[in-house]
Amino acid sequence: MALQTLWFVLWGLLWAVYFMLDGFDFGAGMLRLFLTREETDRRVSLAAIGPVWDGNEVWLITAGGATFAAFPGTYASMFSFLYLPMLLILFSLIIRGVSIEFRNKDESPRWRSSWDTLLALSSFSAPLVLGLGFGNIFQGLRFDSAGYHGTFWQLFNPYGLLTAIFFVLLFLQHGALWLVFKTEGDFAARSAGWAGALWFVVLAAAAAFLVFTGFATRLYDNYLIHPGWIIVPLLAVAALVGVKVFQVRSRALPAFLASGATIMLVMATALVGLFPNLIPSRLDPAASLTIMNSSSGPYTLRFMAIVALVFVPLVVIYQLLVYRFFRSKTTRADVEGAEGGY
Repeated sequence: MALQTLWFVLWGLLWAVYFMLDGFDFGAGMLRLFLTREETDRRVSLAAIGPVWDGNEVWLITAGGATFAAFPGTYASMFSFLYLPMLLILFSLIIRGVSIEFRNKDESPRWRSSWDTLLALSSFSAPLVLGLGFGNIFQGLRFDSAGYHGTFWQLFNPYGLLTAIFFVLLFLQHGALWLVFKTEGDFAARSAGWAGALWFVVLAAAAAFLVFTGFATRLYDNYLIHPGWIIVPLLAVAALVGVKVFQVRSRALPAFLASGATIMLVMATALVGLFPNLIPSRLDPAASLTIMNSSSGPYTLRFMAIVALVFVPLVVIYQLLVYRFFRSKTTRADVEGAEGGY
């Protein structure tokens, strides 16, 4: 049980880190159709995420690998029950990567506009489907011992859609705050305006999510049994309030970090309620996939724990070095004279 619990925590942490890091890439991608007024603005927007977006996706591979290694039963069921959503996420990530790399390969306005549109749409569809998938996992999927009985369209239920919208809004705010931190001048001011307006929408969505979760899921059962865990959602609320406090004080980096903490704590809030389930069943609770009935054997869990202990810190160090190397702000002068690239 101890090894399974350790891997549940690591599994949840890897997903939360992925959402925190790739979240601002998604947000910046969605906002480029609204924030940018000219070609230089669009190149500044792209250059602000250019050096880090693909490195951020490493955490998706890590989270998926952790699921496969530690909980193969859950991994297999996710790709069986949610095959089409997984495929949509994959296509969105492919289109986003191609859009970033291809849009400056030709100077034709139509060529660049087409890739900009695809970048914005794929940056929207990926978090939307991720939120839809996790929302349905939180409330339970339609399966029992005989198999999966749900359909793709049944995923578009009120709670699933609310979670999807909540994810999109969190990432939009996160992306706007990143652009405030990484850019300057009029573009940073416009990004700050969007971030300030989005905060109120995120607050409303967060309140709706917390209330609706009590009716649509059983995530609050663990909090009733162990009241001390209420500190997790309270910290999430405090982090969201911190975003606004730092915005008002024009402190770009603390506001961005508070936004990242909000995303991670929202995931932590849901995962505390989910434990020990990984994919609960709406039809038969006894058929739910848990950390016990879908985990690998003790030897595999111990071996993978050693692997994670060695390689996860290396990934962290690598990304910290990348962020440090590209820590300076992206300016118009950086892209106006650049040939190719961003």
